[in-house]
Amino acid sequence: MMPSLDRLHHMIGFQPLVPPWLLWVLGGALLAMGAWGIARRARGTTWRVLAGAGLVLWLSGPQRLRESWHPLPQTALVVVDQSASMSIRDRAVMAHRAAERVQEEIGHIDGLQTRTITVRDAHHDGTRLFSALTQAASDIPPSRLAGAVMITDGQVHDIPAQLPEVLTPPDAQGHRLTLPLHVLLTGQGEETDRRLRILQAPPYGIVGQDVTIRVEVDDLGRPDARNATTELTMTQGGAQPSSRIVRIGQPQDITLPVTHPGPMLVGLSVPELPGEASDINNRDIVRINGVRDRLRVLLVSGTPNQGERVWRRLLKADPSVDLVHFTILRPPDKDDGTPLSDLALIAFPVNELFQQKIGQFDLIILDGFENHGILPQAYLRNIANHVREGGGLLLIGGPEFIGPGSLQDTPLSEILPAHITPDGVRNEKFRPMLTEAGQRHPVTARLPGAPASAGGPGWGPWYRSLASDSVNGEVLMTGPHEQPLLVLDHADKGRVAFLMSDQAWLWSHGEGGGGPQSELLRRISHWLMKEPELEENQLEAEITGGQLNITRRSLLPAPPAMVRVTHPDGTMQQVPLTATGDKGVTTAHLPARENGIWSVRDSDGHEAFAAPRAEDPQEFADLRATATRLQPLVAMTGGGMHWLGKRAESASLPAIGMVNGAAHSTAERFDFPDRHAHIVTGQQAHALLPPWAVLLFVLSMLMLGWWREGRARA
Repeated sequence: MMPSLDRLHHMIGFQPLVPPWLLWVLGGALLAMGAWGIARRARGTTWRVLAGAGLVLWLSGPQRLRESWHPLPQTALVVVDQSASMSIRDRAVMAHRAAERVQEEIGHIDGLQTRTITVRDAHHDGTRLFSALTQAASDIPPSRLAGAVMITDGQVHDIPAQLPEVLTPPDAQGHRLTLPLHVLLTGQGEETDRRLRILQAPPYGIVGQDVTIRVEVDDLGRPDARNATTELTMTQGGAQPSSRIVRIGQPQDITLPVTHPGPMLVGLSVPELPGEASDINNRDIVRINGVRDRLRVLLVSGTPNQGERVWRRLLKADPSVDLVHFTILRPPDKDDGTPLSDLALIAFPVNELFQQKIGQFDLIILDGFENHGILPQAYLRNIANHVREGGGLLLIGGPEFIGPGSLQDTPLSEILPAHITPDGVRNEKFRPMLTEAGQRHPVTARLPGAPASAGGPGWGPWYRSLASDSVNGEVLMTGPHEQPLLVLDHADKGRVAFLMSDQAWLWSHGEGGGGPQSELLRRISHWLMKEPELEENQLEAEITGGQLNITRRSLLPAPPAMVRVTHPDGTMQQVPLTATGDKGVTTAHLPARENGIWSVRDSDGHEAFAAPRAEDPQEFADLRATATRLQPLVAMTGGGMHWLGKRAESASLPAIGMVNGAAHSTAERFDFPDRHAHIVTGQQAHALLPPWAVLLFVLSMLMLGWWREGRARA
């Protein structure tokens, strides 16, 4: 409690009767006269100098000042660490209770009060207590700051190399003071902690090749860990875990295969160190995105047409695609006398492309291709077999599908998703429409400008299509009279797409408003090359903000209603899916605070994996309660450091007091300096030298000087 009465303070001041410069002139003249007299050994010089000094002293106006001071309370800052690392055991509760007890103890000290600051997460920057300390002290007058108490586990990431300015304020004379920094540590003593660090991990990996991850296991606070070893366990997707022995404190290289395109999660973990602070940082997740290495595409065009340019421009613009393009300018059965050297820069390498190297292509596009003996039946069978083994085939159909030389009369007919009728060319205006399946399938779902209904506005018109009498695959788009226009199908391990019109290029010219021609063709080609995001039936899982978000996309009229979720600790639960506004899309959400890899599986065998991302990796790099980080700074300020103990309910606090002069604290007592902060409420001045006394003194000194000089003459 602060006293209500003002305090009286006495001091000496000066109020000159003449300008200060004149005092300096008189003082200088007096010194010069004294020096001259001493040099001449003149009698009475001392008395005359004393007379002059008395006169100068009187002219300087010495006064006795009487001030009334009202004391002001000083503030001790209490900084409470509530960052992520404080969530271990009961550190947060211990810090909160200790802060309440510190406030209570300081409340009993006259002239001292507290201001408490709670510091939480710093958004990937670790624990930043000194930034909070500086900000909290910004509106406190420097003369009223007494020092600070930090309640933390010792893991502070913004410790300055030198004393912060907030703890070194100037005093009334401008000299720098040092205010104490006291620390209360949430623990019983120095702790140990085992951590797993990912030193290097590539964000991308080429499918079919290996990637190298560099890791290191450290035993912090354990002096005998130099030659120790431990077991490192690796989990990848749904595969069985594997393990290897690693040496503590030494980087280790781990080689892993990239088995599929898309995200790949690799879980790494090490066993718990006996007695360690926490095993949270004993495991980590590596995220690697599997990508294909330069997708190879073979484009074979028939008679030159407008669509040929579209395909070539689209594939050339994709940096991940290697394009091989050939155009058949003239079938072998048509000879107009033009030399072959004028028709092609190089001979069409039929044997090399369709016999020797066909397995190197991820996608084969036949655009307006009419065989007429160009490719032997064996080579066309090679194409069909290549698709069955996992390749992709795209057919853009036009009039060449009618009559002799049609691909329907070759071994490719076994994998074609639709059969064209003998009179199947339709030359009439129509607007492409999406089917029910097309509104669900990722290749065509949410295409820009999709028509809402058959009679409503939509994409620009086409003028030619093919009519089919049978369809094997999934119809995504229809043409005139609801005839299939775009059909996708699976052929064993491979995929086939059939676009039954050669006029998609009209959209790129803006015919009737145009349409998403480039986006549609890009999606078709990437679906054929098995890009994960275009799978028609897919299961996705992602953890954000402590919540597992599950998304199931399906072409089935009745998609799976449940999924099975496996927690990182092996616990399983059935989670229902809920339909959304998008057709064929169902979702589910559930809390996911547990670290590690979460697995989601539906009844169709689709599986997805997810793992939470570390919100603040720096915060969990070292989980020990330790005094080593803050001890040097505490020692520089003369503060104290005290361990609260093992349990929050039995935490011990040091004695807290306020002393005159500099504070020299210990682990058992925290002291704050009494800086006598105040404001002046009144002031009175009384002259120390009355004029009559000064006049009597000056005359006396002059008379003594005259007398001394007179005796010398006698």
